[in-house]
Amino acid sequence: MLNPKLQTLNSKQTQMSKTQNSKPNDLRDRTFRFAKMLRNYVKNLPKTLSNIEDARQLIKASGSVGANYIEAEEALSRKDFVMRIKI
Repeated sequence: MLNPKLQTLNSKQTQMSKTQNSKPNDLRDRTFRFAKMLRNYVKNLPKTLSNIEDARQLIKASGSVGANYIEAEEALSRKDFVMRIKI
C-alpha cells in the first residue's frame, strides 16, 4: 500500500505528469511491484551469511528505485524532472 501523503499531488504536478506520460503512475506501480517481487525472491534464498548481507543490499536498492522516481515526480519543471530521474 502506498503512502497516501505521497499520492497527493497539487494540480500543477498532476498536469505535468499527465503531459509527460499517458499513464502517469505506471512507472510508480512497476517500481513498487519490482520491490515487492524482489522481497519475495529474497525470502526464498538460503539463509547463509553472504546471502543475508546481499539480501539487505538488494532490498535497500530495490526500494530506492521507487523512492527516487517519487522524488522525480515532485519536480517543479521538466528540466528538474530530467535531472532527478537520472539519479
